[in-house]
Amino acid sequence: MNLTDKLDETDRGILKLLEKDGRISHKAIAYELHKTVTPIHARIRRLQQAGYIKRFTALVDAKKVDRGLTAYTQVLLKTHSSESLKNFMREAVKVSEIMECYHMTGTFDFLLRIAIRDMEEYNIVLVEKLSNLPEVANLQSFFVISEAKSNTGFFFNQP
Repeated sequence: MNLTDKLDETDRGILKLLEKDGRISHKAIAYELHKTVTPIHARIRRLQQAGYIKRFTALVDAKKVDRGLTAYTQVLLKTHSSESLKNFMREAVKVSEIMECYHMTGTFDFLLRIAIRDMEEYNIVLVEKLSNLPEVANLQSFFVISEAKSNTGFFFNQP
């Protein structure tokens, strides 16, 4: 299987079940998909090798680990040279509170998802970390009030 191959019904079924529960056994997947364990094991291995499955992980409740406030921060850089973009990215990924960092089109250059305890901690992150990142000209932050949907899977919500 390579990245250009289409996923068949069994592959999609495997991905759907793994997205729902990454700890599901191969035996349970085989049972759900009406297959035997050996080909399921082989398919999962191929899906991993082809990059469809990037890794297995646990979803941790942010509130329970004292990271209940989420900020989305847009970043505008002073210059847009290849070097300044790379410098910003290299330093931004080192900030532990930054959970995601995307280079964007539009008015701002980057979008950051930041997980913090509260506004006091955000102020510290803003003053001591974000404003000191290379080439930062402007920061604009938005805070999550409530979460209507948070999906980590591509197949889980499909019929």
